[in-house]
Amino acid sequence: MANPTKIPFLDLVTPHQDLEAELLAVVKKAFSNAGFIGGPMVEEFEREFAAFCGANYCVGVNSGTDALRFAFMAAGVQPGDIIVTVPHTFIATTEAISQAGGQIAFVDIHEQTFTMDPEKLREYLETRCEINPKSGELLESASKRRIAGIVPVHLYGQTADMDPILELAEKYNLFVIEDACQAHGAQYFSKKDNTWKLAGSMGKAAAFSFYPGKNLGACGEAGALTTNDEAMARRVRMIRDHGQAKKYYHDIEGYNGRLDSIQAGWLSVKLRHLAKWNESRRAHAHRYHELLAEAKDAVVVPVEAPWTKGVYHLYVVRVQDREAFQAALAEAGIGTGIHYPIPLHLQKAYESLNFKQGDFPVTERVASEIVSLPMYPQMTGEQRSRVAAKVREFVSAKLSVVR
Repeated sequence: MANPTKIPFLDLVTPHQDLEAELLAVVKKAFSNAGFIGGPMVEEFEREFAAFCGANYCVGVNSGTDALRFAFMAAGVQPGDIIVTVPHTFIATTEAISQAGGQIAFVDIHEQTFTMDPEKLREYLETRCEINPKSGELLESASKRRIAGIVPVHLYGQTADMDPILELAEKYNLFVIEDACQAHGAQYFSKKDNTWKLAGSMGKAAAFSFYPGKNLGACGEAGALTTNDEAMARRVRMIRDHGQAKKYYHDIEGYNGRLDSIQAGWLSVKLRHLAKWNESRRAHAHRYHELLAEAKDAVVVPVEAPWTKGVYHLYVVRVQDREAFQAALAEAGIGTGIHYPIPLHLQKAYESLNFKQGDFPVTERVASEIVSLPMYPQMTGEQRSRVAAKVREFVSAKLSVVR
């Protein structure tokens, strides 16, 4: 870290310094054989990451956004098809829907987990949709558009509650694409199957981002799709490479969405450390829980649902006076972040969808209160204690003013 007296929101320097020799060896290997796009390093990473996620196949692509977009295309989304997701996520989730030709529908989140509320999904499908008696397809009643799929977002490192979501999808013949861009290694306990499952192994496919700040980060843009469906994997491999079945034979129009070999090599190196890093994040989170317990009336710490083992991509708390809270921590040299301050349904980009304030009250309430505290595997106990102490100090000062 450049300034050891400050506590950054995210430390991307230390892990790369620790792994410098291994990472530079990847670059030298690519330089020596000029294999910069695709090739053995990409194939090796795809095998390793598929195994890590408990999936049969992995297809490396240029970004998490590409992984989502290509998944929708490979799943057969037609122009105007509706895909249901949540308004509390990064815009890449919905960009991918629109860019694949789909239409966006939102359901609200669960207040404690920040992930898709299965009951709100059920309510949408049962009260705002109808079965087409001729085709048997589910249609949105107002627009008469086909409902094609569901995108639960595994947010901040915690999985959505997948059993009821998958049950609804099966009932109405909808595909499920997991947005797992923040959930590398997160686990979900399926009561239905009485077993733990990994993010990326439960839907028709899943999208991962390897943006540098993710739990598993590349040295630039990178992403991957995981799936247990061989046809899905084959289709995405074509889409990412200009629709080629083999070189210069284009069965479909595709995209230039390939994964660079240096990125794949870096990811392979870092993947060997990911389980350990995730456990460090969990340990930091649980200690944060303990250190912030006395401030619980003013600071709401993350709730880890009993059906998940989160990997704490972010440690997100809720406070009432967010601006003052962040200012106090910034004055103490502590970095913070906000993910995400404006719900997607209220973003200017989606004015044409005609949503309004109050349409998704849980998301709107959460978005006004969330703050992300420093969270990374290499954070020290002293840094963690300093963050918690400053949070408690802020809360104490606010309470004394109230009294």
